[in-house]
Amino acid sequence: MVMGRPDSGGAFTPMPAALVVLMLALLLGLQPLSTDLYLPALPALQGQLAAGMAQAQLTLTALLLAFGCSQLVWGPLSDRWGRRPILLLGLSAYVLAALGCALAQSIEALIVWRAVQGVALGAAVMCARAVVRDFYAPVEGAQAMSRALTGLGVIACLSPPVGGWLAGQLGWRATMAALAVFGVLVWLLVLLRFQETLHQPNPQALQPVHLLRTWGQILRHPTFLAFTATTTFSYAGLFTYLAASSFTFIQVLGWSGTAYGILLACNGLLYVSGTVLCRRWVARWGVRRSMQLAGALSLTGGSLMGIFALLGVQSGWAYVLPFWLYIVAHGIHMPCGQSGAVGPFPQAAGTAAAVNGSVTMVVAFGIGHYLGQHMNGTVWPLALGVWFWGICAALTAWTLVQKFGESQKS
Repeated sequence: MVMGRPDSGGAFTPMPAALVVLMLALLLGLQPLSTDLYLPALPALQGQLAAGMAQAQLTLTALLLAFGCSQLVWGPLSDRWGRRPILLLGLSAYVLAALGCALAQSIEALIVWRAVQGVALGAAVMCARAVVRDFYAPVEGAQAMSRALTGLGVIACLSPPVGGWLAGQLGWRATMAALAVFGVLVWLLVLLRFQETLHQPNPQALQPVHLLRTWGQILRHPTFLAFTATTTFSYAGLFTYLAASSFTFIQVLGWSGTAYGILLACNGLLYVSGTVLCRRWVARWGVRRSMQLAGALSLTGGSLMGIFALLGVQSGWAYVLPFWLYIVAHGIHMPCGQSGAVGPFPQAAGTAAAVNGSVTMVVAFGIGHYLGQHMNGTVWPLALGVWFWGICAALTAWTLVQKFGESQKS
């Protein structure tokens, strides 16, 4: 099977379906790779650069804030000029920023380079989401996105143990150098094999009046709001876990760095399982029913974590096992929600994907900033945070998505 769009001269430019999924997986996988690869080394990084906990957290949250905000620029640019040039530009900047991180001599410099890396990351992830809408209608897009996110899950599985090994053998800088190497490989694949997927570039996409009107239409659309709320809340719980878990499991619960790396890899495997389950559920029940069931998993997993924390349970497994329910649900919410949010806007897919991603990352930045100030040597920030966001994800999946989500045949 081949897929493609007519190029500017009217000729058909096919890409095999398997290549499309591979590229999407690698582009989307840059996000967990950029966050998860260095997480096992975060405590060591903090010590070597003489940074406080809030500063160490800022190496993650600065990347995410820049990642989210930059998509508001990359989206209209890709709607105007196409996905391919934006991908090449963003990936080039990503590689340079990763090298800057590897060579940083202070925590302040590292934070700056991580922010630059986040800006570049926004181009890759936003374009990948827009490509899905270029090719697919919403329901088919959810299935295609789930396949790509399965690849993302594999990358997420491998990132923590590989990052832990690199940090243990070569130091934390090696994790940043590895990001540069991966970025180069993805850049080469895009350069050599990616064919433009945007059929009709929008010459008005960058005009301020048109852009503001488009943003307004997107932000007022109930389908966009329903799906974006659910994916944002689901990711907020995941990000709470990512931002707090290294300190919670290693410093509070006494796990080793190796055990923590294995834990993150297992989380990735469960996420992959969620994306596979998503494809089956969507084919059988449609998007809305699938997200409704996923909401039950989000609520159950988060609630168990919160209850164990309130009871004072200090066993790490009391928080690991319930979170596995949450991460499976996340593997269902994300492909359905990301595809559904962009679905109503085939002529502004880049801009819609950008707004969706920006909202999610701005919320994640706020969570990271809060956790940097409130990590108190207990499991409460981790467990109660996931519980709260699990409640929010379940409620939106059960209400807004059911009322405003696209039907299975749309």
